[in-house]
Amino acid sequence: MAVKNFMKDLIDDEIEGILKNVKMCKCEKCIDDIKAIALNNLKPRYYSTHLGEVYSKTNILATQFRVEVIKELTVASELVRHHTKHEIES
Repeated sequence: MAVKNFMKDLIDDEIEGILKNVKMCKCEKCIDDIKAIALNNLKPRYYSTHLGEVYSKTNILATQFRVEVIKELTVASELVRHHTKHEIES
């Protein structure tokens, strides 16, 4: 198994729910910017074995852990929304 960052997996799982509540561009570039900003502000959780993956998944059950991920995605989406680097097509 390759080395993976569980936080990226969790960001990928949560981003759609966050974006449905934000009026902004949802192109691939903007979504990638949101993911990058959020990941840069969260502690990475790397794993390279299936046991490590299971351990990481059990940690997301902690409410504070999930709240932190949602908070960082929300902050990142607001930053990108207010500082879009391209023209939004009508």
